[in-house]
Amino acid sequence: MKLTFVGKNMEVTQALKEVTEKKFSKLDKYFQKDVEGNVIYSVERNRKILEVTINLPGTILRVEEAGDDMYASIDKAVDVLERQIRKYRTKLQKRYNNGETIRFENIAPLTEEEDDDDKPKVVRTKRFDMKPMDVEEAILQMELLRHNFFVFMNADTDDINVLYKRKDGNYGLIEPEY
Repeated sequence: MKLTFVGKNMEVTQALKEVTEKKFSKLDKYFQKDVEGNVIYSVERNRKILEVTINLPGTILRVEEAGDDMYASIDKAVDVLERQIRKYRTKLQKRYNNGETIRFENIAPLTEEEDDDDKPKVVRTKRFDMKPMDVEEAILQMELLRHNFFVFMNADTDDINVLYKRKDGNYGLIEPEY
């Protein structure tokens, strides 16, 4: 796995890079050699935050861990990623055993806009291909991204739908009404 390191509000030391590479090397058994990952270290109000995004063909794995110690955050992130990978592989195996295919799309890089007004503003825009998928695939993608909502094109209706996680642990689906 090829990792790219970025530091926000902190300097990324060689020792931190080496420890991160060593910890994440145990995930290499799940990936091909050309898989790329981004590691962002940041410090906000004495909290050490580690964000990791791994771009796989057809999907994205993402984890964000925060704590008092960056090294503990690295350990937690590796554990969470390993659980996500196992869950993803299990679901893929079940799906392939049924003879169905799974489709995911990659999310393009984020763009930031700056404005001097005090009003709320759009600070991030995400763009991604809208490939048709069923609700089950959308749930899997949302869980892999660890988001609480997901926008997708429903393969059954060809409409844009929003899937969201409810406080009771279930899911809600927003469909357009014409």
